[in-house]
Amino acid sequence: MAVKNSVTQLIFMGLFQDQEAQRVSFVVFLPVYLVTMFGNGLIILTVNISKSLSSPMYFFLSHLSCVEICYSSTVVPKFLSGLLAENKTISFDDCMTQLFFFHYFGVAEILLLTVMAYDRYVAICKPLHYVTIMSRPVCHVLVFSSWLGGMLHSVIQFLITVQLPFCGPSVIDHYFCDLYPLFKLACTDTFVAGIIVFADSGLFSVVSFLFLISSYIVILVHLRNQSAEGRRKALSTCASHITVVLLFFGPATFLYLRPYSTFTDDKLVAVFYTVVTPMLNPIIYTLRNTEVKNAVKNAMRRLWRKQVNLSRK
Repeated sequence: MAVKNSVTQLIFMGLFQDQEAQRVSFVVFLPVYLVTMFGNGLIILTVNISKSLSSPMYFFLSHLSCVEICYSSTVVPKFLSGLLAENKTISFDDCMTQLFFFHYFGVAEILLLTVMAYDRYVAICKPLHYVTIMSRPVCHVLVFSSWLGGMLHSVIQFLITVQLPFCGPSVIDHYFCDLYPLFKLACTDTFVAGIIVFADSGLFSVVSFLFLISSYIVILVHLRNQSAEGRRKALSTCASHITVVLLFFGPATFLYLRPYSTFTDDKLVAVFYTVVTPMLNPIIYTLRNTEVKNAVKNAMRRLWRKQVNLSRK
């Protein structure tokens, strides 16, 4: 890497050029990031201490929240610090690290959402076999496979990028290190690399999205034969998941499902799925799921009582 690259430091152009807009963005996005950390952390804590949330669905939800925390933390802290800094710089090695983990957690989330859709399919379409099919060992294997799949995908993207020669310029027209903005800085033709990324990221997202939509179409067809109460409960759970899927896949597919030669860096779209969506997921699941809502309230009470008892000692 040192032989090919004379660039040791990169400069972000950032989200906005106007300093006033940057300060306003910091005031807006800092609370969003804090809510993301608190909301997803609260879901992880609630699922692990609540006996009523022991089903596979909530086991997967806790891992999804863990991925959201890691995914957001890969980009947002550096983004927030850059909003207040005059020079938004990052070392080349740190840039590659950010690129690796961004795609790692992003694909792990896609695979976890797919696993959660499969869980809902089994629960609704094969209820008598649910306990057998979605046993605890199977759940662990599915979660491990999601993390492993994210790792394998990210290794491919990382190897494609790190082997490119970078000799200048060193200014990235973005607020974090991503593939297409980095390709524009490479001192070589990146057409083949762009096609590989297009196939790996874009088509992977589309195939996963189509699998998710197909599974929910099958679920909706199956629900026609159930009682009104059964349909209401099943649809309430599925609606939360479908909302999260659309919020995540919509912007991601928009950015990656096109050849890099026609890529226009829409940073506002990237902000939505890197900053905003990780905050919305715990809110969506909590507001639409009475069981989660009650468990969160109980967890908050327990934490409050524990804090009160500690303060009295």
